[in-house]
Amino acid sequence: MPINIYFCAMINAAIFASGEGTNAENLFKYFDNDPRIKFKLVITNREDAGIVARAEKYKKNVQIVSKAALENYSDKLIEFLKVENIDLIILAGFLLKMPEAFIKAFPNQIINIHPSLLPKYGGKGMYGMHVHEAVVANKEVESGITIHYVNEDYDKGNIIIQEKCQLDVNDTAESLSKKIRQLEFEFLPKAVEKFL
Repeated sequence: MPINIYFCAMINAAIFASGEGTNAENLFKYFDNDPRIKFKLVITNREDAGIVARAEKYKKNVQIVSKAALENYSDKLIEFLKVENIDLIILAGFLLKMPEAFIKAFPNQIINIHPSLLPKYGGKGMYGMHVHEAVVANKEVESGITIHYVNEDYDKGNIIIQEKCQLDVNDTAESLSKKIRQLEFEFLPKAVEKFL
C-alpha cells in the first residue's frame, strides 16, 4: 500500500510593531520550534521601542524603518521582503498605515490585531488606550479584539477572528486594556494558526 507524504513549506513571517512587543514575544514563544513558521524579520518605526530588545533577545533580525522611508521607499522595502521570501506580515501594534503598494504586493498576507469589536472604534487615530478610553466613556457593556486582513482602508479588511470580553461598571481604560491584552495573547497565535 503506497504511503502518501505531504510536505508543507515553512511560512516566513515578518512582524511589524511600534511598541513594547509583548504580542510579538508571545508569538515567538508560542511557535518556538514549530517547523511550520519562522519569524525572519521584525520591523519597527521606532529604534527606542520595546520590541527591539524583545526581538534581539530571541535573536531576530530587527530593521528600523522610519515613517518617511515606509511612505517614500515602500518599493525598496517590498523588494527586501520578497528577497527574504516573506509570506505573512503580522501587524502587532504597528501604528503606521501600510502603503497601498504593500496591500497589492501581499494580498491577504497582512494581518492586523485591533483592540475593539470592529467596525466599532476603528479608523484613523483609534489605537491602544484611545480605543479603551472611548469604549469606557460610551459605557459599552462589551469590548474585545478583531484580527483581520489589512486592505486599503483603516480597520476594514475581512475578519479572521473576533473575540469579546465583558465590561464591569467599575472598569477603567486601564483595566479594560488588561482584559484586551489577555484576548490578544490567546487569539493572535490562533489567527496565525489559521493562516498556516
